[in-house]
Amino acid sequence: MSVPNTLIIACGNPSRGDDALGPNLIERLDAMRAARMVPDQAFDLLTDFQLQIEHVLDLEGRTRVVFVDAALSGPAPFAFGPVIPEPALSITTHAMSPGALLRVYTQVIGGSLPDCRLLAIRGYAFDLGSGLSPAAERNLRAALEYLCKWL
Repeated sequence: MSVPNTLIIACGNPSRGDDALGPNLIERLDAMRAARMVPDQAFDLLTDFQLQIEHVLDLEGRTRVVFVDAALSGPAPFAFGPVIPEPALSITTHAMSPGALLRVYTQVIGGSLPDCRLLAIRGYAFDLGSGLSPAAERNLRAALEYLCKWL
């Protein structure tokens, strides 16, 4: 069984305010796909609290991968750009960066990397138990619109 050529993987904690931007984007994109509001392309959606070394296996066989995460700083409403393997690898039992995950991919899977991008959506309030801030909600809508066009 072949996997869809595009994977969109979002990280974030839905209980920590704007840290939920990634999971919220996945939920909305899934609803749009169900309503046939996005292009009829094969793509997989995945969400987790943070990237882990096991996610290397999710990249295998993909042509394109988009990592989605909330950004503590940077441009608003979002930044969208390429991800390249990090030159040095530091594995911990905690989160990995997209670049570190690509580094592991080259070492474990090998071969050509998928075209990997990071969609960093600007967040502002990351308090436990709060919802998305109004500014983050606006940024999320802009990022979702952009991603739909990119797909």
